[in-house]
Amino acid sequence: MNSAQRLHELGQSLWLDNLSRELLRSGTLARYVREFAVTGLTSNPTIFDKAIRHTPLYDETIGRAAHDGRRDEDIFFELALEDLAEAARLFKPAFDASYGRDGWVSLEVSPLLVNDTAGTIAQVKSLRARARIPNLFIKIPGTREGIPAIEECLVAGIPINVTLLFSPEQYLAAANAYLRAVERRLKAGLTQPVHSVASLFVSRWDKAVEDRVPDPLRNRLGIAVAQRSYRAYRQLLDSPAWRALADAGAPPQRLLWASTGTKDPHASDVLYVEALAAPDTIDTMPDATLLAFADHGKTEKMLSADADGRNADGVLAQFRQAGIDPNALAERLQREGAASFTESWKDLMGCIADKRGAGASSAA
Repeated sequence: MNSAQRLHELGQSLWLDNLSRELLRSGTLARYVREFAVTGLTSNPTIFDKAIRHTPLYDETIGRAAHDGRRDEDIFFELALEDLAEAARLFKPAFDASYGRDGWVSLEVSPLLVNDTAGTIAQVKSLRARARIPNLFIKIPGTREGIPAIEECLVAGIPINVTLLFSPEQYLAAANAYLRAVERRLKAGLTQPVHSVASLFVSRWDKAVEDRVPDPLRNRLGIAVAQRSYRAYRQLLDSPAWRALADAGAPPQRLLWASTGTKDPHASDVLYVEALAAPDTIDTMPDATLLAFADHGKTEKMLSADADGRNADGVLAQFRQAGIDPNALAERLQREGAASFTESWKDLMGCIADKRGAGASSAA
């Protein structure tokens, strides 16, 4: 049994932070399922831009859709849903065996809607109806405008992956939106469970402060923030408010670690995965991190909400003394994350437009 399989046995789900047609058709994703206990995956505009730009595997669908006069955004969602449907079939056994707790794939709404609550709700409902994939999460950023959209979509019974969370406070805003949605559904007599995950980004914290802190604090901020978020997660699951909903049959909104690939070339390539091993959570990781952890990752220590939470308080105090304001930085990272996905989205639309134009020229 390799380390990835052991981590799965200890109660943490391993999801891949990647998707491409090549990954599917080469059998690589199926191998990850067999050999590394991968039970889900996530996608975002950056991932799809890389996937579509560097292969001809999408060109036929782009050409056909362009011939029908469809917009670049519509073409993209067709491409993405084709890939996600194929990946979802690989994870359907995990989805069924866990009664929907695991086995999901994720699709992000257009980042151009980040400040548009009504537009986000409309697109989520449209994508859900179009996809017809039972184990598909739609990703909505946990921004100020995203939180009400998250609640309304969950009330409508649409599974949601809350993305771009960077702090315990942002996580709790997403978690409370989930609780409100579940309460509303139960009051309305809607007993069918609706699933959700809350995705906390980790490594971007350390990248943001790498040139601003002394060596003893390098690569410690993201883990400390995650440890405090894990404490908030466990406290919420132990609260009377949540227990009442759980007794009524509601599944928990699981905490998901995102951005767990190590960005510092001088640090361990499995730094974040080892530090954030915890039951009842999910770790999404890129291919290189997954392979590295399976090869030489350690699973001796599991995250403790109490002990690690207290340690995180001390670490965060040191960062404040070094002039880092975690609350202000969390807001900045969320804005920058949204802006980064917007730029990737524009690049992605440009890539599809170029391929559509090239196809039209060839046909002529």
